Amino acid sequence: MRYTEDQVVADIRSLTVERLRGWVAEGWIVPATGEAAITFTEIDVARVRLVCELTDEMAVGEEAVPVILSLIDQVHGLRSELKRLASAIERQPEPVRTAIRQEVAALRAD
Repeated sequence: MRYTEDQVVADIRSLTVERLRGWVAEGWIVPATGEAAITFTEIDVARVRLVCELTDEMAVGEEAVPVILSLIDQVHGLRSELKRLASAIERQPEPVRTAIRQEVAALRAD
């Protein structure tokens, strides 16, 4: 589902159009741009909520927000890579999967 700027602002109590546009300008939120207007995905709206929580409820300074968002993006990227790796391992023959499990267990013991 796609949301307009007005829908996002109406849905999030502490958000104003100015704040949202500022965050878009900073690159904290990257909405889709279409022919008619910019739109926000559900993930974008979740990110807007997160920024609101960080700045409003947790009193995180604006200089720290891009650092936090970057770290979160990195974690999500790593999770995606790990899922792909796990999927590739699962497609291997059982002896290969067993060897990988044994190697991981040995590395944990180090």
